[in-house]
Amino acid sequence: MEKAGDIYDQSKAADAIIENVALKVEQARLAAQEEHQLSVWEALTKNRVVVFWCVFFAFSAIGWGFDAQVNGAMISVPQFRLTFGYVGHKRQLALLAYAVRYIYQGQPVLPASWQSGFNSISSVGQFFGGFACSWVSDRIGRKYSLLIGLTFVTGGIFGEIFSTTRAGFLIGKLILGIGLGFYLTIGPLYCSEVAPVVLRGIVTGGVNFAIVIGQLLSNAVIKGFGDRTDRWAFRGPFAVQFLFVGILLAGLPFAPESPWHHVRHGRIEDARRSLERLHGKDTDVGPRLAMIVRTVDEDIELSQSARWIQCFQGTNLVRTTISVGAFACQHLSGIVFVLGFSTYFFELAGIPTSHAFDLGVGVTACGVVGVIVSWMAINTLGRRKLFIWGMIGMTVVLVLMGILDVVHTSAARWVQASCTVVYALIYQATIGVIAFALLGEVSTPALRAKTVGLATACQAVFGTVMNIVVPYMVNPDKADLRGKVGFVFGGACLLGTIWSYFYIPELKGRTFQEIDYLFHHRVPPRKMGKCNLEQVDDG
Repeated sequence: MEKAGDIYDQSKAADAIIENVALKVEQARLAAQEEHQLSVWEALTKNRVVVFWCVFFAFSAIGWGFDAQVNGAMISVPQFRLTFGYVGHKRQLALLAYAVRYIYQGQPVLPASWQSGFNSISSVGQFFGGFACSWVSDRIGRKYSLLIGLTFVTGGIFGEIFSTTRAGFLIGKLILGIGLGFYLTIGPLYCSEVAPVVLRGIVTGGVNFAIVIGQLLSNAVIKGFGDRTDRWAFRGPFAVQFLFVGILLAGLPFAPESPWHHVRHGRIEDARRSLERLHGKDTDVGPRLAMIVRTVDEDIELSQSARWIQCFQGTNLVRTTISVGAFACQHLSGIVFVLGFSTYFFELAGIPTSHAFDLGVGVTACGVVGVIVSWMAINTLGRRKLFIWGMIGMTVVLVLMGILDVVHTSAARWVQASCTVVYALIYQATIGVIAFALLGEVSTPALRAKTVGLATACQAVFGTVMNIVVPYMVNPDKADLRGKVGFVFGGACLLGTIWSYFYIPELKGRTFQEIDYLFHHRVPPRKMGKCNLEQVDDG
């Protein structure tokens, strides 16, 4: 029989536990309230260190953008085509008409089969890199996962520069792609976890800004090296990627780990120290920590046994569909064709090579402007409106490009080239940024790394398919559709627009706990922006 003192002690301990839980709930409520009250300017001024490290981790995507653009632009470099392409006498072609299939306007042309491999092998590596990164980052953290990615990227760059055979070059691209899969997974994952709610869309969209900067640098570097008459005409641009690796290696030892990772592993004090490094030791990080702990605790059953299959079960299937579908829309809208092959496309359209390089740089520069526009619009117009109207705008531009290809005049060629500039502005101001913002928002905390990794891997699959198919569509030795490919992607973009109407949610201003609440109560994605959480609770 229990003594009265024991009963009293047990009751006192129970009261202490209840009081502690109530305190954490209240702290979490206060942290959420503070998040909602912050303006963009206040968040920027009060969270300078947070913004800096978000920019740092997003910076890794510059390497991804550089590689994505250098693939399409490199085939317009004569020395690259001469080194890895075919010339007529090597093929011992008997008929001039047959030789034209491999020589375009007197210049060597890369066979579509090898060109497809060159353009897609990096995406194959990204497929495996995305899955590997999600698994590794859940175990050793976001910070050290980026270090592993940098190791793969370094090896891949050496392969690109010093390989003298096609097989060796492709192996280098494959290794590089694995590292790029880490890049594209870690950037949005880290940014979405540490950024304040009001800045979350902007900093995760900053991953896309880094990609565009990488594309711009790629075109600029190729323009600078492309006229060389030795092999450094293409080795030089590949070597520039070491600069990005060096910057990341220099800053990585000082980077704080994501507090979400520490909390999920039960290291509360480590999470507190990470928050203090991000927000300053003079800041009371207790409420923020309580909000993270409460969000993870509510997901504790899933957190203890998070498996890949759970990304496709229950409401997590909707979250995964949104994450993957947003990236699918990017490829359905013809991003590989319009931006990745822009310089080559200009040359095929009959625009002089020097002007083609200038237009290629102009397209990516206009993309930078588009991303800056998106930063001003993402917290006013929101995710859903930007995404859907962006899809509609690109559908119109793509169809117009196809129509102009039928008009065989010099003016039509220049207007068609101008359409790519308009496309770049629309794409980067809308779905280019929103896809990354949604990627960091829709996944549940326990499956965030897996969902981001899965989306990265699926993006790589789409990229692989498009990079294989597009050369066959546009190459003069194959279908030679040129601008008529606009009709193909215009139709695909229309299908993506219809999907986005039903599945793209509005999550502007929502905390992760509120987003979980909306999905848990099965609110349709298209209605989430107008949903009142109190009404959902009452229902």
